Formats: sequence, C-alpha cells, structure tokens
Amino acid sequence: MNAKPTTQLSDSEQLLRRNRELTILNEIAKALNQSTDLDEALRTTLGRVVDLFDLQTGWIWLLREESEEPYLAAAQNLPPALADNPRRMAGDCYCLDTYRAGDLEGAANVNVITCTRLYGLVDGTDGLRHHASIPLYAHGKKLGVMNVASVNWRGLAPEDLRLLYTVGDLLGMAVERIRLYSRSMQMGAIEERNRLAREIHDTLAQGLSAVALHLESADALLEANAALERVQHAVQLALNMTRANLEEARRSVLDLRAAPLEGRTLAEALASLARETAEKGGLKVTFSETGGSRPLPVRIEAGLYRIAQEALNNVMQHAAASKAHMRLVTTPAEVRMTVEDNGRGFDAENVPDSRYGLLGLSERARLLGGAMRLETSPGEGTRVEVTVPTFPEAGLPTDA
Repeated sequence: MNAKPTTQLSDSEQLLRRNRELTILNEIAKALNQSTDLDEALRTTLGRVVDLFDLQTGWIWLLREESEEPYLAAAQNLPPALADNPRRMAGDCYCLDTYRAGDLEGAANVNVITCTRLYGLVDGTDGLRHHASIPLYAHGKKLGVMNVASVNWRGLAPEDLRLLYTVGDLLGMAVERIRLYSRSMQMGAIEERNRLAREIHDTLAQGLSAVALHLESADALLEANAALERVQHAVQLALNMTRANLEEARRSVLDLRAAPLEGRTLAEALASLARETAEKGGLKVTFSETGGSRPLPVRIEAGLYRIAQEALNNVMQHAAASKAHMRLVTTPAEVRMTVEDNGRGFDAENVPDSRYGLLGLSERARLLGGAMRLETSPGEGTRVEVTVPTFPEAGLPTDA
C-alpha cells in the first residue's frame, strides 16, 4: 500500500496501477449494482475492499435515516477485543464525531487515524491501532463511514486514499439506491394492504350480509309455520355461506399480518413492552440493549418481539418472580435476546406440561433460522436466550 509517488513511476508502472484501480472499481461497482439487499451490499463491498487492498479488517457505520444515530452495519475480521465486546462497537467515536462535524468531506480527508475504540486495550487487538476512515455521502447527504485497517500501518499512498474515496462514493450511491428501493417496496406493501382492505369490504361484508338475509328468511319461515324442509334449506344456505366467509377471513388475516412494532425499532418496541408488562403489576421488568439502532429484516423484528411477549407471559404466569430483565444485543452477524427472571425455576430435564409455551419459543426461533437456549433449575430462576443470524441463508422458513 505504500507506493512510490506517481511522478517516480515509469509509464508501464503507471499503466499497471491504473489497470489495478479500474479492476477494483469495476469489481466493486458490479457487485453493488447486482444487489437490492443493503446488508449483502455492505458485506460484499467490505470484503472486496479488504481483499483487493490487501488489508486485514474493516467495518461500516451507517446513520439511521430517521435520527442520524450511528449503528454498526457491517464488519469483517474484527479483532477479538471488538468482536467479543459489542459495547465497544456501539455509540460515537472520534471518526464518527469528525464525520458528523463535517470534517470528512473530501478525498484529502481520507486518512489513517488512531482508533479510539481500541484505546487502552492490549490483548485481543491483533496488533490493530489505526484505520482509514472513508466518508459515505449521496448527493451531499451524510450516510455513514467505512473504516478499513491493517497491522502496523504507517500511512497510505495518496493514490490509494483517492481510490478508497471513490469506492466510498460508489458505496454511498448504492446505499441510497437500495434505501429508495426499500421505501418503494414498503409503499407497495401499503398499497397492497389497502387493496386487501377494499377486498375484505367487497367480499366479507357482502357475504355476511347474505348470511344475515338467509337467517332472516329462516326466522320468517319459522314464524309462518312453513314446511321444515324450507326452513332447513335457508339455514343450510346461511351455514354454507358462513363457512365460505370464514375461509375468506382466514386468508385475509394471513395476508394482512402486520409487524407488531408499529414503525418503532425493535429496541424501542421491547422497551415499551417491558414498561407495559411492569404496569400490569406484580413484576418489575427492566430492559437494556447494545446495537439496538441497527435495522433488522421485518420478519426477524416481528418474530423476536413475539418471542419476547411469550417469554414475559411465561414469567408472569408460571415463574412467581418479582423481577425480570430483558436484553437485546445486535451485531452485523447476529441478534441475541435474553429474558431472565428471579423466579422459582424448574427442572429443565422434566418440563411441566404447563410450560408448553417453551416449545413455541423454540419453534419461533427455529423459524427465524436461529436457536433458543434455556438455563434454569429449581429455586434459581430461568434464563431464555434466543440467537438469530441477521442475514439467514436463503431457503429458511419465513413464517414467524
């Protein structure tokens, strides 16, 4: 990476350098143009940058669109001191503060700086101390920062800094494009829900009106002492239409399953759930999170929220606990949620029939591509931990 100044390069060396730069940009641009999934685009770009620039590790911060709060969106080969301690990779730092203050606006500002997240650490850093910070913009809008690092860095050649800035430009445009695509898909989903609402009105409402009409006819026939066959026929017609409308209702409910977060982040929704549960009385519920600003796929957020609801419900009904704590830890690779109480616990090898809800929790976790772990013993309370990958492999079940 520490190349000679361009003025000292021969024509053939300059040509080789130029070909290398174009190859890197072409590979990254091709990968970004093929993706409509933000997580995939970030991981792919970060991997290509680390490999093509012969670096060791890297990570990407993005700012939430609603609040400009930073979150760790992608990471590759983080040293153990950071990978094993999510709190180190949450919140602000020197490079983010500098970026948000507007001091990382051009290629000249892409430089190697000391990583404040590694400050004071000796073990588990893999020798990393510095990283290059590449600002991510789209049409002047702040999107985030990409950091790349290598051991014993003394600096980057100006050509490499400019090339990294160009990569940042490509990534920034891709992030904005994918977000616009996602918003258009959400608008499409809203339009689809409106369509289904109209369909319900046009089918279920009319169907129920017809059922009522047949039942009124049966009632009138009974008052008129009509033949039993005529009354039975009217009732049978009403029954058949009721069954048809029930099937229509079931289909519509399945189509209209809405995420329970109501526009909130998962962390916000879980914090609200903790407050609401505590307000019911008899149980003090607290909540903490690390990395909770990171957006997750809707089905993962909805599934984890349902798991939290069921877990707290189990505590309320069976644990005889006075307090419970719910914790959410989100990283680029996985999201881990725990619900722990100080209740009476039970023998995990001999689960009572009344605790069938635990099977439901395990099944929900499996459907999300994750797993549930249970820790409990009589008199020692219970701890339920669910771990779900943030980008499960294709082909996993999608029902949560």
